[in-house]
Amino acid sequence: MQNQVVSREEWLEARRALLLKEKEATHLRDKVNAERMALPWVKVEKDYAFDTPDGKRSLSELFDGRSQLIIYHFMLGPDWEAGCPGCSFLSDHVDGALPHLNNHDVTWVAVSRAPVAKIEAYKTRMGWKFPWVSSASSDFNFDYHVSFSPEDLGKDKVFYNFTSIPPQDANDELPGLSAFYRNEKGEIFHTYSSYACGPEELIGTLMILDRAPKGRNEDSTMNFVKRHDEYAEAPKTSSCCH
Repeated sequence: MQNQVVSREEWLEARRALLLKEKEATHLRDKVNAERMALPWVKVEKDYAFDTPDGKRSLSELFDGRSQLIIYHFMLGPDWEAGCPGCSFLSDHVDGALPHLNNHDVTWVAVSRAPVAKIEAYKTRMGWKFPWVSSASSDFNFDYHVSFSPEDLGKDKVFYNFTSIPPQDANDELPGLSAFYRNEKGEIFHTYSSYACGPEELIGTLMILDRAPKGRNEDSTMNFVKRHDEYAEAPKTSSCCH
């Protein structure tokens, strides 16, 4: 279905009306960001160990000398053959941001329950450079409510995205993002977490598509997304010279 076609003057009037709503959304985003930074913190009392290609690392060591750590809970379970397409879609946007994040005292690390060898193999396949470690030897994923045991999924409800949901709406792995701060004394605090569609704004491709004529053009949330090496080759543009 094609949108209504109008004169340039009518388009300008409609665009100005939309601009007012865009400005409202920007102001609301600024307010939400301020409230996010004002959230209370929780001290992390538990010692977590992570498996890396260079051996065991503590949560403190994942900061890599910086005071802020963002962990992306990447859906790749111990028995999975490949990473979640949605998590892969988001992760395609990370490497270019790393120098800017690191310079701004922020470390980005992906965490999954898959063993290191499986993580490294998939990371190589995707061509990514960001740090990615395994939490297989700790309760980290379970404590931050992104992994669920068969016993969890056998209950009436599971806790995800700050509420109880039916187990049929869950999975053994679900996506999320968590932020942490480490002070000069080495104390670590959990400052923020976001789940489900919460980290969507990190996916620049979606922000671009939202401004394309057809938008996301999806039947359900991100149903068009594949791992970047699984797309069929796009049709070549026709040319009058051939």
